[in-house]
Amino acid sequence: MKRFSFLFTAILVAFIAISQMGTEASQPTFAERFIADQKDGDSGVYTFDRAHSAIGFKVKHNGLIEIPGFFRDFTGSVNYDAKDVSKSTVEFTAKATSIDTGNTGRDNHLRSADFFEVAKYPEITFKSTKIVKKGKSWLVTGDFTMKGVARSITFPFNIVGWLPATERSGARMGIVAATSLNRRDYGINYGNNLPSGIPVISDVINIEFAIEAPMRRETPAATPKPAE
Repeated sequence: MKRFSFLFTAILVAFIAISQMGTEASQPTFAERFIADQKDGDSGVYTFDRAHSAIGFKVKHNGLIEIPGFFRDFTGSVNYDAKDVSKSTVEFTAKATSIDTGNTGRDNHLRSADFFEVAKYPEITFKSTKIVKKGKSWLVTGDFTMKGVARSITFPFNIVGWLPATERSGARMGIVAATSLNRRDYGINYGNNLPSGIPVISDVINIEFAIEAPMRRETPAATPKPAE
């Protein structure tokens, strides 16, 4: 399966910067056109498009390098209130067994009782309880459950853009978010320290979301057949 990258926002910024080089002042830049095209979306339920989204994480190994990983199987939705975003809700579920770090042996170990114990705890879930404005971003608070442990967490997210509806899909929203968790808070305690005291596996897990979500289209009611 094709791997996703969380660099799409960085690529977009780079493309904007490059497109501005040599542009006459009288002509709108790509950045200006892009920003001008962004309008608040309509209220409705937006469901995660898994083919164009990613839920990933990074864990530092030996205090040196962050090893990336993804959950390949997930679902989620945003019930968006355009008049008052604070009344919106967010929820998602990731299948723990779908963890993928690019190494089969390591992935199988992560599925074991040493880590996620996927046979007993097959899902990782989040359900929001509150959303508040924070500068240009939003803060979402909700119940996060992993390996059977539920804790309230808060993290920032940004709505990075909107696309209008097409014949194939409803209107779309783009969301990026990031947060950090301590794995030991969720009973994932495997791993020793090096002689220097540095942990082989860091306690902190950095989680990143890149979500594209089309608005759910209502299935039209079937037209009743005329009585014969």
